[in-house]
This record gives sequence, C-alpha cells and structure tokens, in this order.
Amino acid sequence: MNRFKLILIFLIAFGTSFGISSCKKEDPTVASIKVVDTEGLPVSDAFVRLYGTSTTSPPRANIIDDTVYTNAQGIANFDYTDYFKLGQAGFAVLDIDVTYETFIGTGIIKIEEEKMNNETVILQ
Repeated sequence: MNRFKLILIFLIAFGTSFGISSCKKEDPTVASIKVVDTEGLPVSDAFVRLYGTSTTSPPRANIIDDTVYTNAQGIANFDYTDYFKLGQAGFAVLDIDVTYETFIGTGIIKIEEEKMNNETVILQ
C-alpha cells in the first residue's frame, strides 16, 4: 500500500510539472510609434493617440483609445499584451494622431499579435 501511494504521488507530480511546462507564454504585443519632423529628426514630448475606428453599422464603442507622450528618442510605446488572447486570429488596425505645438501628423498601424509593431509619423 505504501508503494502504491508513492507511485501515485510521483505520477501526479510528473503530470502536474509536465502540464505546467507545456503552457505557452505569450510574447509581448507592442505598438511603437516614432515621431519625426520633416528633416527626420526625432520629436520628444509629442502627444500620440492610438485608437480604433468602428467599421460596423451602427458604430460600436472603441475598446482601444490610448495616449502617450514620446520619449527623448521620439518614440511612444503602447503595450497591448493584455488585450491579446492566445489563439485569437489577428488583433487590430489603429489610427494614429500626433500633435506637437502647432504641428500634426497622422497614420495607421496594423498591430500583429506577439510582435513589436513599428510605424513612423512625420509632423508637418
């Protein structure tokens, strides 16, 4: 009987450790927007907004509408890892609006899951 319990404990421990090690951890899903001026120089402290536009009729409320200021290198990072669910097909196409003083810039970025997604916006 004691041997049976030992084997049973071993099998449960092995099964649990195998199950935990086989779980796939998702990689980060990040949108990185680089903001530059017309000369290609990075613009720090620019206000960057990423948001979805509804394509349904009637329009639905947007789930994604985020804002960040660019860093000293002119980059604004948005982490969407928590929005993405493993097994999901596709993620999002988002509009980009950038403002800095009297300058504006716009663009679109396709966010692919579990990747670093990059886009550059030129202020004019």
